[in-house]
Amino acid sequence: MPRLARIAVFPIKSLDPVERDAARIVANGGLEGDREYAIVDGDDRYVNGKRTAAVHRLRASFDSDGTGVTLRRENGDDPRAFDLAADRESVEAWLGDHFDQPVRLQRERAGGHPDDTALSGPTVISTGTLREVASWFPDLDVEGLRLRFRANLEIDGVPPFWEDRLVADHDHCVAFRIGDVTIRGVNPCQRCVVPTRDPHTSDVHEAFQRVFVERREATFPEWADPARFGHYFRLMINTQVPEPEWGSTIEVGDDIEILGERPLESSGT
Repeated sequence: MPRLARIAVFPIKSLDPVERDAARIVANGGLEGDREYAIVDGDDRYVNGKRTAAVHRLRASFDSDGTGVTLRRENGDDPRAFDLAADRESVEAWLGDHFDQPVRLQRERAGGHPDDTALSGPTVISTGTLREVASWFPDLDVEGLRLRFRANLEIDGVPPFWEDRLVADHDHCVAFRIGDVTIRGVNPCQRCVVPTRDPHTSDVHEAFQRVFVERREATFPEWADPARFGHYFRLMINTQVPEPEWGSTIEVGDDIEILGERPLESSGT
């Protein structure tokens, strides 16, 4: 039986995750506290791993309620603790020093700062997929891949690439249930430069994309439509959560059931 094995939220977009035993669905379908803050420059552009490898050389740990953060650089600098509300200017100054440019922390409680605002639900991957991909790289492990791919929800009890079943054609989604909450699987996630970098040092794995694409094509499920993916540098599923489900809660251990395809424009419960 597929089950929800792990919930991860990223309180500050692009920085380290926090694991939760349960998470509430908030407005726009995101998880409460996920990417609630984003680091932006003077032009309100995200300062993230797509733009600068310096993101990977930051470590962040968060208080249980998400209001406090401790930041340090990977090179061993003394950690600094901040209250995200009361110490906003101090956090921004510390981050600006790290990135060598003025930055701000931008807060959005209603759904956070997802990369895809149309598909703002939690991202989904399976533990089996992470294990399979880790086997392609002798120097990488599952935990390291979690930090490279940065999924919100991890599903266990299923074979590798099971989550590809949550993708239909461009006019349909696949409805699935986690506990009592219905979510829509829509798109396979197109990967960027971030997974090619070591999540702690920013060192580039020069062969990562080539090996990944070769092995992804070789292991691509027979029942999946390669045309729907377009290319093989895709992993993880982007989702939407129907508005009636906002305010609901999912928990680690919840059973998961695929409910079937729905027309994309009316793909609620």
